[in-house]
Amino acid sequence: MSDRLDDLERRIDELRSAVRRAMRARDTGTARVLRAELRHAERAWDALVSTVPAGPPEPPAPRLVTVREQVHQALHLLSAPAQPRLIVAVSGAFFGGTIRSAQLTSLRRDEARSFRSSPYGRPYYLCAALTDRLSPARGLLTLSAWPLERRVIGPLSPRVDFLTCAIAIATAAATAAAGAAAPDERATRLLAGLARNIPGGADGDVAPPDPERVAAAARAELAVHAERDTRDRAELAQRATSQLGDVARLFGAATLSTIVKEEAR
Repeated sequence: MSDRLDDLERRIDELRSAVRRAMRARDTGTARVLRAELRHAERAWDALVSTVPAGPPEPPAPRLVTVREQVHQALHLLSAPAQPRLIVAVSGAFFGGTIRSAQLTSLRRDEARSFRSSPYGRPYYLCAALTDRLSPARGLLTLSAWPLERRVIGPLSPRVDFLTCAIAIATAAATAAAGAAAPDERATRLLAGLARNIPGGADGDVAPPDPERVAAAARAELAVHAERDTRDRAELAQRATSQLGDVARLFGAATLSTIVKEEAR
């Protein structure tokens, strides 16, 4: 087929040159015959090309996932306020993330700046967890789409959130392991570290953690704290709703130290 195409392309070039020569010589009769032959050759070329099978489609270029999107993925999985170190670990273990803790340092400040310039202009914001003083909790990130009750931190909330994250990670690890030939080492290490801090979550230090065992142990302890923590958080959320504006409800009320830092910049 390649030889036939080459022959047709050469013939088309020859006919085009011949048509131009006839036109320059004002030989309209010859030019008309040559043009008819040229159209016939071009149709034959089109027909031959249309029978050539197309090659395999090129794979689409992977879309670049931003640091912001990677943090959102991890927090969505965890469903609780989390420190940058845990967010980075979850992103790498379950989403192939490439973020580093240092990249999250200014992220919350950038999100607050974006919200102030265009309130609710984005589907979600990476925002602060709020302490019992309604100020931003140091190093804890949350999602603006979560209800306030999930974004405030009461006395028992750090432990409750740790257990909530452990359950989410154990569930994700079990799902990932079910569809893989071998468990992801990063997910296994992450789950092992959590299991050691949950009574009954680890079966010795040698064997890989059993996700179902870790989740069950975390749920058992969570049941002890859940009612009190839910009540404390509801009270804090009510205070935040009545006392804070839109910006502060997402990023925390400014404390005296925060104001001093802002004025020093």
